[in-house]
Parts: sequence; structure tokens; C-alpha cells
Amino acid sequence: MHETTTLLIEVGALLLLLGLLGRLSRRFGVSPIPLYLLAGLAFGHGGLLPLAASEEFFAVGAEIGVILLLVMLGLEYSANELVGNLRSAAPAGLIDAALNALPGFGFALLLGWGWVAAVVLGGITWISSSGVIAKVLGDLGRVGNRETPVILSVLVIEDLAMALYLPLVTALLAGVGLVKGGMALGIAVLTVVVVLVVAIRFGHLISAALSAKDPEALLLGVLGLTLLVAGIAARLQVSAAVGAFLVGIALSGPVAHHATELLSPLRDLFAAVFFVFFGLVTDPRDMPPVLLPAIVLAVVTMGTKLLTGYLAARRAGIAEPGRWRAGFALMPRGEFSIVIAGLAVAAGTVEPKLAALATAYVLITVITGPMLARLPDMRWFKQRLRRRIAAQHPRPVPATE
Repeated sequence: MHETTTLLIEVGALLLLLGLLGRLSRRFGVSPIPLYLLAGLAFGHGGLLPLAASEEFFAVGAEIGVILLLVMLGLEYSANELVGNLRSAAPAGLIDAALNALPGFGFALLLGWGWVAAVVLGGITWISSSGVIAKVLGDLGRVGNRETPVILSVLVIEDLAMALYLPLVTALLAGVGLVKGGMALGIAVLTVVVVLVVAIRFGHLISAALSAKDPEALLLGVLGLTLLVAGIAARLQVSAAVGAFLVGIALSGPVAHHATELLSPLRDLFAAVFFVFFGLVTDPRDMPPVLLPAIVLAVVTMGTKLLTGYLAARRAGIAEPGRWRAGFALMPRGEFSIVIAGLAVAAGTVEPKLAALATAYVLITVITGPMLARLPDMRWFKQRLRRRIAAQHPRPVPATE
């Protein structure tokens, strides 16, 4: 009884704190992710007031948080939309992967962490934060801008890549070797293809089995199906997160729309728990030694994201101001970078400093990224851009007699 009482007190106090931090972040127009991470650092191992009784609760809640993040992501797109975006934005996705995954991969090798840690760090630096970027676009009133579809296409390609990357990195972290890792990737590719085909041809039948008219039954049905498929996927060494993502893709129409509304509060709750748990298992005393490498890595990869957005927008025929807006918007990393780092921490087979580096890295990009996204709207930036465009395209001088 005493342990249960302590658990209730710790969980209740921490959730209340998260609520206050979330309100504070909205007041200042920033993402709550860095505040959740800092809360976890403050109450985790080596923090100001370590919480012992609630760690197991947050561990389970964190796993559910990852699953809900991925199923909600899948619900945002139909199978047809994903296929269409994959065809149109594939070149931009390749540029994105090359420019942003390779720096993280090379950085880990320079630190002597081994090639498995290099694959993990490459994924951490590659994936932008869809949630933070969507909020930034909304806050800055750019949802209807011409460059916004380009930004979203890059994010969709990254989200699709996660369905292939996560099974591979899970297998590598489990120490199954390159051959079995390749087999896991092949299984993931085959699974994604099969699910897309089933979703395109028979998605309406799957959705019809879940009634959109009964909110309670729909919530229980979608949540139960998601957890079941995620568990089976994890048992097959594919990835629970990928299984959840595929469930979201398979659902469509009114069922997907209403499920999104019903699951959103649960996603917000358990996603916050996930970020807190990652902070709980990261010792803040490990962060000072990796702070300088994290800053260097953040500067380099924020620059490569800027180049990614600029090139993708230029390829789509967007004017110069829109290219800069696209590049700056893609800078923040967040939820999926932490998901990848969380897999490495759970496996316990890579460099222990990776978790601290990932936490510091995400904090830097998720704080400075939204601030830098405002630069293209500033007067001095617009003036310099106009002068640059004028220098590149001088007006012809009229002939004199």
C-alpha cells in the first residue's frame, strides 16, 4: 500500500508539473518538448530529486507514447497519399538523407563510438520534428504559403523512412549482425508494401469493421488493434512503432478522422510521459562532457537542413524568400530523434554517452530552430535578400544617344 501511495504522489505531481510546463510553453509560443526533457533530467538519475517508485510506470507509458505517436502519424495519410508523395518528393528525400544522416554517422565514428552507434546518431540527426515544425508553420501563419507543401513532402518522406529505418536499427542494436539486420529490413519493406496494397484495395473493409458512430467502441477498437499489432510486430523483431504506423495507414475515411480526434488527448499525455522518461534515464552529470560536441553537431546539421529545404524548394520552383523559409523551418529535431535514442538506451549495447548527446542535441535544435525560423520575416533579412536578388539580376541600363 505504501508503494502504491508513493507511486500516486510521484505520478500525480509530475503530471501536474507537465501541465504547468505545457501551459508555460504555449504562453511563450515554443515547443514543450525541451521543458519535458528538462523535467525528466531534474527528477531522474543524478537529478535534483530522483523519483524511484514511478520509474516503471513511466517506462511503460513511454512505450505507449511511441506507439501512439506513430499510429497518429499513420492516420494523417491515406495509402494513396503516401504513394503519391513518395513519387513526387523522392529526390528531395534522398538529398535530405544524404545531407543530414551522413554528418551524424561520421561524427559518431570520429568520436570512436563504433558503426552501430553511428547508424543510430545518423538517424537522430536526419529526422526533423513534424510536431514542432507544424506548430511553427501555424504560429507564423505560413500554412498556406507556396513552400509549405515542399516542407510537408520532406517530412512525409522522413516518416516513411522511419518505417524502414526502425526495424533495421532495432536489429542492429540487438546484436543480430549485418546479415540478419538486412533480413529485418527486407521484412520491413515487404510488410510496408503488403500493408499499402491491402490499405489501397481493402482499407474500406478494415475501417468498416470499426464503427465511427460509437466513440467509445471506436476508441477501444483502434487502441486495442494498435497495441495488439505493435506487440506482434515487436515479437517478430520488426518494431512496435512500425506496427503502429502501419495500423494508422490501413485506417481511412470517417474512422481515421474520428480516431484522430479521440486519440489526440491520449497521444499528448503519453508523448509527454515518453519525453519525461527519456530525461529520467539520462544522467544530467553526463551532459557537460558532450555539450560542446552537441553544439558542433547541431550547428552543422542545422546548416545541412537549411540547405535541404532551400534545394527542395528551388527544385519545386519556389522563389528565393520561400526557399529560405523552407530551409529554416526544417531545422528542429524532436520526437523521432528521441525515439531513436530511446531504442539505443533500452538496448544498452552502444556508447552510454549517446543518450546525453542526443538530449543536448535535441534541446539545442528544438529551442533555436523555431527562433531561427522567424529570420526570413525580419526586415533586415528581407532587405539583404532583395539586394542579393537585385545583384544577381541587374536591370538593363537604357541605351543613351
